[in-house]
Amino acid sequence: MFKKEISTCLLFVSLLTNLLHSCTPSYKKYTKQYEVQRMNQNPDYSDLYYWASHPAKKDPADSVPGPLQNEKRDTIADVFFVHPTTYTGELTDGLNAEIHNAALNAKTDYSPILYQASAFNQHGRIFAPRYRQAHLSCFSIKDSAKTKAAFNMAYEDIRNAFLHYLKYENHGRPFIIASHSQGTIHAGRLLKEKIENTKLQQQLVAAYLIGIGVPDNYFQSLPPCKNDSATGCVVSWRTYRNGYLPRFIQKESFKAIVVNPLTWTTHSELAPAEKNRGAILYDFNKIQPHTNDAKVVGNVLWAHRPRFPWSFLYRTRNYHIGDINLFYLNIRQNAEARLNAYFDEMKER
Repeated sequence: MFKKEISTCLLFVSLLTNLLHSCTPSYKKYTKQYEVQRMNQNPDYSDLYYWASHPAKKDPADSVPGPLQNEKRDTIADVFFVHPTTYTGELTDGLNAEIHNAALNAKTDYSPILYQASAFNQHGRIFAPRYRQAHLSCFSIKDSAKTKAAFNMAYEDIRNAFLHYLKYENHGRPFIIASHSQGTIHAGRLLKEKIENTKLQQQLVAAYLIGIGVPDNYFQSLPPCKNDSATGCVVSWRTYRNGYLPRFIQKESFKAIVVNPLTWTTHSELAPAEKNRGAILYDFNKIQPHTNDAKVVGNVLWAHRPRFPWSFLYRTRNYHIGDINLFYLNIRQNAEARLNAYFDEMKER
């Protein structure tokens, strides 16, 4: 896990509320829809309730911003998406979220599932499991035994969901692994334990492990993506305002994978805002073009303050919650480019 490297970052995240936040308060009006009676304490992935997104039901990951309604769409691949921490308030369920928590499930579906997972839906069927995520405080609790147990429980759910997906849904289809924040901890472990150096690796188009510092030596045979069409590789970044480097990152002893989502390379030259095709902010149906630039600097991605209405009020220097939102259209188009490259490679085999 990457727990030691990210604890300080995630503590900041819980305090941020602004236009870049991928969690909108409108989720509260949907809470009653999520109130169900289930006897089992563990998620049963044969039941669609335990999927925040699944192709067999209509859910927020199916959403497409208004300006993109006429784009070509198909389902030539699958996307296994692991959502970030949404269990951030009081410890109502203990260190791991209760899987039937209606308010939390509504929050998850109408925040990261809507604003993040949907970035991959142009050509992919989205599979996003609910899981007994570790509470945000687990990144700061000093009792390592308790936090390890909490993260292991969360990962156990992700692993079981992926194995269920493989057995009943995959049928040899190519897939993308995508994640953000806590989700990246579990997705990275899943890749390492269940995909890397197995036959499944041949089906992996790419892994978008965003929002957490992923050491460049974490994987044996999954290299960083070097360009916009490389396949079987890993994309990762963490976004901060230009010139800002949190203390915990200054203390990192590893080299992180950092791919610039405006150039899809690991090079350090500045990519101007003109390369940013569009961000999704508070209004999901509005695309904000040329929002910000991006530059790889050491273990992070730097960006100048995003440009959008009233952005002069946007004071935070930590853009963690906008890691995907800020580059929404670039991610969307890159997933298409990597899929095209994957199928071209398959023809040559």
